[in-house]
Amino acid sequence: MPLIQLIVALVIVGVALWLINNYIPMDGTIKKILNVVVVIVVVLWLLSAFGLLGSMQGIRVG
Repeated sequence: MPLIQLIVALVIVGVALWLINNYIPMDGTIKKILNVVVVIVVVLWLLSAFGLLGSMQGIRVG
């Protein structure tokens, strides 16, 4: 994955999370949970993109 594409994806995720946090009224606890989930998913995605996590194709949810 090219570095520019990676940076653009991170900026889009960051802006979307900022918009959700600022403009959608939610309880503070729900916002914290949402932020933690998004950060964990982005970190896993980055580790996979850089080849440090290995392939995530074998992971099944449900």
